[in-house]
Amino acid sequence: MDEPVRQNDRCDGVTRRDFVRVGGLTAMGLGLTDLFRLRNAVGASEKASGKARACILIWLDGGPSHLETFDLKPDAPSEVRGPFQPISTAVPGTQICELLPRTADVLDRVAIVRSMTSPLGEHNFGAHYLLSGYKPSPVIDYPSFGSVVAHLHNEQGVLPNNIAVPRFRVGGGKLSGQGFLPEQNRPFSVGGDPAKRDFQVRDLDLYPSVTANRLDRRRSFLNAFDRFHGDAERLIESSSEAADPAFEQAYRLVTSAEAKQAFDLESEPAAIRKRYGPKTIGQSCLLARRLVERGVPFVTVNNPGWDTHQNAYTRLKEGYTGAKVPVGLIPSLDVAFSALVEDLEQRGLLDETLIVVMGEFGRTPKLNVSGGRDHWPRVFSVAMAGGGVAAGQIVGTSDSVGEGPKDRPVTPADLACTIYHLLGIDAKHLLHTPGGRPIQVNRDGQLVRELVS
Repeated sequence: MDEPVRQNDRCDGVTRRDFVRVGGLTAMGLGLTDLFRLRNAVGASEKASGKARACILIWLDGGPSHLETFDLKPDAPSEVRGPFQPISTAVPGTQICELLPRTADVLDRVAIVRSMTSPLGEHNFGAHYLLSGYKPSPVIDYPSFGSVVAHLHNEQGVLPNNIAVPRFRVGGGKLSGQGFLPEQNRPFSVGGDPAKRDFQVRDLDLYPSVTANRLDRRRSFLNAFDRFHGDAERLIESSSEAADPAFEQAYRLVTSAEAKQAFDLESEPAAIRKRYGPKTIGQSCLLARRLVERGVPFVTVNNPGWDTHQNAYTRLKEGYTGAKVPVGLIPSLDVAFSALVEDLEQRGLLDETLIVVMGEFGRTPKLNVSGGRDHWPRVFSVAMAGGGVAAGQIVGTSDSVGEGPKDRPVTPADLACTIYHLLGIDAKHLLHTPGGRPIQVNRDGQLVRELVS
């Protein structure tokens, strides 16, 4: 069962719920300091060189077992190879887990890296490294991919540029996402569960006591306030924008029919919804497709539960004891991921939409006494599709028991460099901390050229 939605706190102690709720916008707008605080000039992105204009990250939170998904070891001892069998795929000579039959059918459109390696086996640290390409530092909180993409994205539409479905709660829930970048680059968490009939995006509707006209009056007041203090502000911030970007985003969301329509899964044909599967990950992937279709450049689909220290067979395959149809973590991923690949391809969007499937690390080569596997960052797997990826191949291999890379080790920094390249972002582009310190988008990574078509 998913955890209750946890509100994201802003650095001044005001929650995102307090901010987006229209009833609180007046209070947010009356203080000159508050108005100026969120105004940050958005850096221009490097001239696009990659094929992908959007990315969907399917984050398997907790650390998925490579030995039960993309890198089975059928010839290893029983305590290593686990309970599942390998099956053939659309790529001759390549096998994956029997619980991924639909993914096997589309594997010619997917690349798998089997030699990912990291030294960090703790959830928060591992997730930070995988999601940013930087090892955690006590001095600098590095931003995740989505926040960097949002920061460098030149266009601001009705929808946020960085959206998390259902929420951005990864690595133990300690990561903010935007790191040292301005607050408006934080992932916007949808909050509601797309698989539920009463699915709603949190804070997308007006409070009953707040009408659209009343909101317009508040916005007009803030604009007048801006003009009145314009001269003083230009002396304080020569690069400030004409309006508070966070307020403007909130205003667009709560007043836009387009935003509400983007999140309306009920408008999808029943056959399409069924194809993605009834589980949260499937309907979240469908929502992600709707969002990138409408110009959102980065969507994170967060799928928790992969920290399988115990009872892995049931959790990975069945979902619960006695299930007649497998609805566990792997079959649900299989349906959702394969549907997303096929749906994007049929709509002509796969070539320009990068899909990345990964977690913070893998699992131990040997099963433990509780029928699970523990944290293992030394080697694990990542799957990628679309967006300029050279598909239908395996990059790197692990050793005979899945304990370490055998050849072509790929670090999280290398993966980050490659993701940014595919998205047309120069790894050497400089971001700046609030104190003005320049930080490269990616510093330590090398492009994994085999992954680039």
